[in-house]
Amino acid sequence: MIEFVRNVRLWFAPERIRDEGETPDYRFSLANERTFLAWLRTSLALIGGGFAVDQFLPDLNRGWRIGLALALLASGVLCALRAVNHWLRCERAMRRGEDLPVSRFPALLSVVVAVVALAMVVIVLVGWGG
Repeated sequence: MIEFVRNVRLWFAPERIRDEGETPDYRFSLANERTFLAWLRTSLALIGGGFAVDQFLPDLNRGWRIGLALALLASGVLCALRAVNHWLRCERAMRRGEDLPVSRFPALLSVVVAVVALAMVVIVLVGWGG
């Protein structure tokens, strides 16, 4: 937990990362940044999908609509937070010459998206029934 708090502080003071280890090849830092931006695009897509479900499916049963929308919105929020934390962890690992960190988050996100997609398939097949 202390490490997480330290990482959160570094989110807002990334220049302090330079105090650790040696500067990696800039290509690796830029690749890390591109990965971060890809996660942010994914986050924005999930948030947009959550709003779309809520706003554009008014005939969908209220419970289904809110549940699906909240699952997508929460996934988008978690994805955005994971993006910055993973960027920081990778940058620190590269500076220290350590292995890059691993995460279960991609698998978790995939499962959530698959569950939402399966729920939408069921809704389409059964009908919306308000």
